[in-house]
Amino acid sequence: MVLGLMQIGKMMRIRKAPRNGVKVTSMRSPSSLIAHERFLWKDVHELISSSDNETVGQLFVHYVKNPLLGSKYVDVGMLNGVSKKFLESVEKNVICQRPAWRVDDAQVDMHRDSVLLMSDHSLFTHGNIGSNPCISVEVKYPKCGFLPLSRFISEGAAIKRRITRFQMHQALKSHRGEISLLSEYNPLDLFFGSMEIIHKAIKGLFTTPQNNFRVFKNGSLIFGGGGAEDTNCCIAKAFEDELKSVIQADDGHCTENLLTLVAEAMRQSGVLDRLLEVQKLDNVDIEGAIHAYYDITHQHCPICRELGEEELKRYSSLHSTSLDERKRGILNLNTIAYILSQLSKPLTPRCGVIAPLAWERLYKILGDFLKLMLLIALTSPTIATMILDLLRTIEVMPLQIAFTCTLNGAVF
Repeated sequence: MVLGLMQIGKMMRIRKAPRNGVKVTSMRSPSSLIAHERFLWKDVHELISSSDNETVGQLFVHYVKNPLLGSKYVDVGMLNGVSKKFLESVEKNVICQRPAWRVDDAQVDMHRDSVLLMSDHSLFTHGNIGSNPCISVEVKYPKCGFLPLSRFISEGAAIKRRITRFQMHQALKSHRGEISLLSEYNPLDLFFGSMEIIHKAIKGLFTTPQNNFRVFKNGSLIFGGGGAEDTNCCIAKAFEDELKSVIQADDGHCTENLLTLVAEAMRQSGVLDRLLEVQKLDNVDIEGAIHAYYDITHQHCPICRELGEEELKRYSSLHSTSLDERKRGILNLNTIAYILSQLSKPLTPRCGVIAPLAWERLYKILGDFLKLMLLIALTSPTIATMILDLLRTIEVMPLQIAFTCTLNGAVF
């Protein structure tokens, strides 16, 4: 849940908890890191002393996402302690302002003892702009900006090679009755590189914004986020009227000019290219990553027990790391590439078919796996540098690392 604090140019992110009767346990504990993590991070006092997942999450953004994507595009934020009384007050005051389906789905997590304070990027907090209006646009970036071609994708999930995750997610939401209209937006268009195609993607977002496209004027929401699935004539006219004081254009063309400006700004920023490069480091897909997880954690792979001889050959490379190598923390290159790719596409158990594990169990396992592997790669600059050097030269990976940043001493 995000609350705007316009008076101070900040916004507050508060964790939510399901309202459907699922028991939520307290997040307060002596340490939020497991034994393996504490050993790997022994030289990083901030992480070792972290007592909650919020702090670990913020440090993850600082040490991992910030170097990968650049401080220009990442807001680390600041954690602030809060009381249960404060959280109860927030829940009471915002419940009438939230969409009904969100109220039914989740509430403020009363077990949290901190919130994340971040800059409100819908406002200009620096510089002298006088009384001039401020327009900002929020685009929720796609979890995957390409169609996967991994050889580890099973025949039962081959649809992933043809249909985007976003489109499958749309079909799932429609099936569940969460939406009545499929989005006209195709996330692959956003990463195409052509101004014309990017503009088509932005236009699709405007036509069916759902929760993926919002516009603010002086920090106040003027488009999107109101529950409407498509932009009807009344909504379009009201938005056009709001823009007249900001954009000089012939009547009826303010909106089109803004969408063109947004498309051009996104193309020129280069951030989409950077996101896509990191996402494309994944050449194993989740169906391959789960095999690597069992290999790294020294467990027998239950998935392999269900496979035939020919299928086993496909996954043999993911189980080829020797015990000595695992102990020394030298990981399968496919595994490292997969981990890095996940930094720019958050995990959501929505699309695809993986048997015999249920999605919920699989993502819990994979989440722990990713965290552990990241700790190994980031703890030692030497190991990280070696891995990244190999990633540059290995021919079986379709990688082009075209940006430079520092990852705990390792430049790539």
